[in-house]
Amino acid sequence: MVEEVPPVRIVIAEDQAAVREGLALLVGTVAGITVVGQAPDGEVAVRLAGELRPDVVLMDLSMPRCDGVEATRRIKERHPEIEIVVLTTYADDDWVLRALEAGALGYLTKSANKHEIGRAVHAAAAGQALLDPQVQRRVLGAALTSAPASAPPPEDDANLTKREAHVLTLIAAGHSNKEIAAELFVSETTVKSHINRIFAKTGSRDRAQAVRYAYQAGYVRD
Repeated sequence: MVEEVPPVRIVIAEDQAAVREGLALLVGTVAGITVVGQAPDGEVAVRLAGELRPDVVLMDLSMPRCDGVEATRRIKERHPEIEIVVLTTYADDDWVLRALEAGALGYLTKSANKHEIGRAVHAAAAGQALLDPQVQRRVLGAALTSAPASAPPPEDDANLTKREAHVLTLIAAGHSNKEIAAELFVSETTVKSHINRIFAKTGSRDRAQAVRYAYQAGYVRD
């Protein structure tokens, strides 16, 4: 008998009622996801996170009383097991980096369709980062801008194997685990193993940090 996997429980934080309710209806149709709460601002999002203990909060950034970045920071401080996926119109460097630094694991723009949102929510629930390609490009640009021009690569170049280095360049190009698996003709489980070793060797917490490392260490050139 196959054990039934419980759905990912999410809270949606969005100040515009029509958008919030539309998202709840849309995301609620994605298999394996249940919307358990809705928040009109960051303060309510933080409160509902504590009361409902969802797996994931789908977070807007521009909200009254407490914006999405601050709400993300508070939720991660109080409930580190809850993951945050940002869904917003903003894709500029400042908002992106602030949200990721506050603890967001995924970052999508509102041009994302329901399947992309669902994939990001499921990835976050599994502890995996997923960034919109447009957002990822901005993270890469910020990494290049912030890195000193003469900065040497990390000591021993992290001792990545050729296969791990290849996987890292594919991550930096914005490929998902499924796409990397298809590129390398291996299973997604094997890809996850490679990524876990890359994270361990490079000291990266998530894909965004691994991408930053890839550019700073010279695995990828702009």
